Amino acid sequence: ALKYIDSVSFDVVVKASGLAAGKGVIVPESKEEAKQAVRDCLEKNMFGEAGQEVVIEERLFGPECSVLALCDGHRIAVLPPAQDHKRAFDSDQGPNTGGMGAFAPTPVVKEEMLEQIKKDILLPTINGMRAEGKPFIGCLFAGLMITPSGPKVIEFNCRFGD
Repeated sequence: ALKYIDSVSFDVVVKASGLAAGKGVIVPESKEEAKQAVRDCLEKNMFGEAGQEVVIEERLFGPECSVLALCDGHRIAVLPPAQDHKRAFDSDQGPNTGGMGAFAPTPVVKEEMLEQIKKDILLPTINGMRAEGKPFIGCLFAGLMITPSGPKVIEFNCRFGD
């Protein structure tokens, strides 16, 4: 993990691979902070069992949004997107939290972008799950970062019963 951090040319985030109550992401400001985050997870058990394995991903920049889609295994009905606030302090500073609040609808996701999210993210996900013999029926949560190059998936989850 430490060698990988040194080998990449982009900023990273360090995530606990297991369930960490929405708080298993460290958003470092430097490669040294990223490597310390890995050591904190793997050697100091920062997230307990959840952090015994870590995922290192490219750090994305932009507002974070949630999109909920009601699914019957074939079709989706998308609810108004919400804008999330996860950092503990003002101006997106401080550690990541499980969520400091959200509001909907968000002006960050215009109708054209919501159509792109449906076409490029939500429908391929639902179709892929059905193609694998595991159709999703319920409320799919897509956590997205709205980057300068468009929406990017941070995570998927289930809602209304998780």
